[in-house]
Amino acid sequence: MTPSSSPDRPSTPPPATTAGTTPGGTAAAGAPAGEVRRSIPGNVVRGALIGVVETVPGVSGGTVALVVGIYDELINSAGHVVSAGKRALLGPDRTAGVKHHLGRVHWRIVVPVVIGMVAALLTVAGPMSHLVEEYPVTMRALFFGMVLASVGVPLRLAGGALRARDAVVVALAAVLAFVLVSIPPTTVSPAPVLVVLAAMVAVSALLLPGLSGSFLLLTIGLYQPTLRAVDELDLGYLSLFFLGAALGMVVIVKGLQWLLDHHHRVTMLVLTGLMLGALRTLWPWQLEDRTLLAPEGDWWTQLLAAGAGCVVVLVLLAVDARTRARTGHGSPEELAGVESERDDPRG
Repeated sequence: MTPSSSPDRPSTPPPATTAGTTPGGTAAAGAPAGEVRRSIPGNVVRGALIGVVETVPGVSGGTVALVVGIYDELINSAGHVVSAGKRALLGPDRTAGVKHHLGRVHWRIVVPVVIGMVAALLTVAGPMSHLVEEYPVTMRALFFGMVLASVGVPLRLAGGALRARDAVVVALAAVLAFVLVSIPPTTVSPAPVLVVLAAMVAVSALLLPGLSGSFLLLTIGLYQPTLRAVDELDLGYLSLFFLGAALGMVVIVKGLQWLLDHHHRVTMLVLTGLMLGALRTLWPWQLEDRTLLAPEGDWWTQLLAAGAGCVVVLVLLAVDARTRARTGHGSPEELAGVESERDDPRG
């Protein structure tokens, strides 16, 4: 996936690279062309962050992937895995096709991220769920601040000045997300067709920053049945759920991969709107039926929690940007900033 293949990306040409070479000029043996090489421990931490937030209804793992700078790589890698499976089943040239697509996967990112996600789900998910259950208002305020500070990430990645039509795209996506997450939760019977459709929706939300898969399952009425099926190892239910997740993954991943390749700017603007609209789910003061309330009680405590969430994300963004710039993997602006620091005699 290169910037030149996207007609609505900024026109500034990227630095010259060769296949298997990073923008900083470091050879990446066996890596996909243009792959961003990051440390394996760092990617484990990124995966752990994604795994933790996926257990919380209202917070999207896609948002974290976007904030820590691996969203494009994960979507692109998932797309190649899907293509490899398609070639293995349908051909032609099964062996060569599978080898080609698997060779395009960012394994240096994907494997550590998956390890981090699984480790987080097994160790941190329990305490996190306890905090959300015991202190729902404060935790929603904390997450509200974190997501609010993250909104600028896809907007910056869109590139260029924000025009009137761009603002319209963001506004429409925000309204859509706001309406979607305003639907009161329901309780339904887990019919097989509904389980498959719900899984498709949930995995789609996992890939879209701003939308939470667990939150949408809660809206549909299958959040508790799904958790119960996992706890009781209900293989019939889980088989249907995994079938729906696989179908959703095939359709959504390839669609997102195509959008990021060909309409990167518009896609990032839509993701910005989705994140803004989905902030409704994290408003600290609301009833169980999702009716929004005005700030009440010790509102200043929630304000401090939201501020702390903003600071955490801003610090993470700053550290990640400086790390990528110092290792030669940052944007031209970040690299220029590091060079100016090195040339400054006062530094």
